[in-house]
Amino acid sequence: SGSVKAGKMPEGEKMRQCKQEEEQQQQQKEEEREGLIEFYSSYQELFQFFCSNTTIHGAIRLVCSKKNKMKTAFWSVLFFLTFGLMYWQFGILYREYFSYPVNLNLNLNSDRLTFPAVTLCTLNPYRYSAIRKQLDKLDQITHQTLLDLYDYNMSLPQRDWSTSSTQRRSTRSLLHHVQRHPLQRQKRDNLVNLPENSPSVDKNDWKIGFVLCSENNDCFHQAYSSGVDAVREWYSFHYINILAQVPDAKDLDESDFENFIYACRFNEATCDKANYTHFHHPLYGNCYTFNDNSSSVWTSSLPGINNGLSLVVRTEQNDFIPLLSTVTGARVMVHDQNEPAFMDDGGFNVRPGIETSISMRKEMTVRLGGSYSDCTEDGSDVPVQNLYSSRYTEQVCIRSCFQLNMVERCGCAYYFYPLPDGAEYCDYTKHKAWGYCYYKLLAEFKADVLGCFHKCRKPCKMTEYQLSAGYSRWPSAVSEDWVFYMLSQQNKYNITSKRNGVAKVNIFFEEWNYKTNGETPAFPVVTLLSQLGNQWSLWFGSSVLSVMELAELVLDFLAITIILAFRWFRARQKQSPPGPPLNSQDNAAFQDEAPALSAPHRFTVEAVVTTLPSYNSLEPRGPSTDGEMGHE
Repeated sequence: SGSVKAGKMPEGEKMRQCKQEEEQQQQQKEEEREGLIEFYSSYQELFQFFCSNTTIHGAIRLVCSKKNKMKTAFWSVLFFLTFGLMYWQFGILYREYFSYPVNLNLNLNSDRLTFPAVTLCTLNPYRYSAIRKQLDKLDQITHQTLLDLYDYNMSLPQRDWSTSSTQRRSTRSLLHHVQRHPLQRQKRDNLVNLPENSPSVDKNDWKIGFVLCSENNDCFHQAYSSGVDAVREWYSFHYINILAQVPDAKDLDESDFENFIYACRFNEATCDKANYTHFHHPLYGNCYTFNDNSSSVWTSSLPGINNGLSLVVRTEQNDFIPLLSTVTGARVMVHDQNEPAFMDDGGFNVRPGIETSISMRKEMTVRLGGSYSDCTEDGSDVPVQNLYSSRYTEQVCIRSCFQLNMVERCGCAYYFYPLPDGAEYCDYTKHKAWGYCYYKLLAEFKADVLGCFHKCRKPCKMTEYQLSAGYSRWPSAVSEDWVFYMLSQQNKYNITSKRNGVAKVNIFFEEWNYKTNGETPAFPVVTLLSQLGNQWSLWFGSSVLSVMELAELVLDFLAITIILAFRWFRARQKQSPPGPPLNSQDNAAFQDEAPALSAPHRFTVEAVVTTLPSYNSLEPRGPSTDGEMGHE
């Protein structure tokens, strides 16, 4: 019976193992049924599933031709080459998109046109009564200077030269500063080493200018090739210093509108004082701005010379400053409302004895801001403070930038530009070296060393007026007698020079339409997506869902990589060396549990070492044998 028992043990052991394997397989199937995510055990299985089920054209060939290595290699190269070409096209599209191109749209609009502001200046700087004595003294000094340099005896008007003690001190101070900045001649650079009485040097070989010195007596000669320019600039330099010494000189109002504007009509209606504002320009004299924001803005419903602004102005010079203004006539500038009149930049001169007809065409430009251009909406994002009481323009910003640099470097402000808070205008009685600092700074400004031209950006929306002028003699030879007679009767015009005494100006819209130049994005996001889709369809004949399949492939690839890395990390931990040895109490506890743990091991050994049964023991036995075995 012991031999029969030993012979049956291997079969029972085998049954138990089969039963355990079936249970494990059943458990694995249940786990697979209960899983929410279908996953892959290797990279090969992942790519094989992708190539067999994706909608991307050509990927299936990588699986179908896997038994033919040459075809597999060919389709692999072709597949990845196509991918490379497609993404090369993607790169071109992205580069074009991020260059932010624009389309220029031209629109013609027909509507009632807002008439622009018109500024008219006399071209004759005025002799203010507050500084008349100082200007007369400056004229005397200039007379003597021209006599010494050119032997020219400049005629001076007869004036009352009697002065008070205060005025005498002021004129002595002026003489001191003029002597400190004298007007003098200097030989040209290639003739510096020749003596003055050399026969090789004549009058044309001299440059004329004036000397400017710093507080450290570092001097330079501000020279000009033209003597007229040199005298005018030298006289203007001292004239500005005289103006700066008078408190609130810019607020002095000694204008004589009726003595300059003889007739004013707009849209066949007469103008009045409510339609203009006055200001004084140091070089262009009294200036009058028509149709600014101080009153109701003019609108023009029809084009043509009869529906615009018509002015008759006096151009005869009388009791002004001839050394500052060397031309006769008037200066006109057309500009938008809420913009200052920069007469140096956009103005032009009106000839006396001529009728000047100026036709206008309005043109608006609207630029895209942000990434499409560096324009600014209102100048709030420009790092330059706006010193003008007007809206932002590029010229406003550039002049404000220069003035702020002038105050920072020279300690005072230039008289031609607005005054910053806490600053005062330059005056050589208070700032002795401001002229030296100004001309040095002006050279840096023109060379853009100050960076004003880079800091000041164009506005995104601007209005311009394209002008064209026509000229004719006015009044004509047959009508001048009665015209001048009427002017003398109505305007009390004392005629001394008929041909140079008056001028007429007509400003009107040439046409009713105005042009708008606008920008729109040439490559918006919708166009980018459309172009990307076209390229994807061209190279792979796929759709957006195919892109999602590629994204799924990438995510599955990353997930498998993380799982394999985790398994590798766990395997390394199991291969790590054992921990520290157990103490005596742990050994005793282990010995108590040892017999219970080793019993199955002894049973297995007993079954293995038992003697093999004999041939007779393999014969079948009766029921008693089975019962006996069951009893055992």
